[in-house]
Amino acid sequence: MKKEIIRPIAICLFQKDNTILVSEGYDYVKEEFYYIPIGGGIEFGEKSSDTLIREVKEELDADISNLQFLSTIENIFTFNGDTAHEIVQIYDGEFVDKSLYNQSKLLIKEDNGQTHKATWKPLSDFQNGKLRLVPESLYNLLTK
Repeated sequence: MKKEIIRPIAICLFQKDNTILVSEGYDYVKEEFYYIPIGGGIEFGEKSSDTLIREVKEELDADISNLQFLSTIENIFTFNGDTAHEIVQIYDGEFVDKSLYNQSKLLIKEDNGQTHKATWKPLSDFQNGKLRLVPESLYNLLTK
């Protein structure tokens, strides 16, 4: 994360029943886990919806459809001791391959070769701060 740069990102809410697909991250300074929907940085000249199509293809080797823009959140937060600032474009979307909804975990492949898992978490897990969903105001948007 570059310091003193506002980073534009796009995230997609993949939902099934009362769950959403999120990847788990860890803040080493706060010593806590957090969960974020699938997505990534918007590249110069790229529309946010195209970012999601690219990111989901790169990270999950999956195609998506029915992207619907939901909202924008400005997110100023601290991660690993550094202040960060993001403009987050939020979409709802669907996997073309419906079998992905039946997998309890999906393997995410990052650009640097690292892998981690995305899992389906009940929205209720994020109620009252049981688990931390980021960006911080996303839970309120989802439960309106």
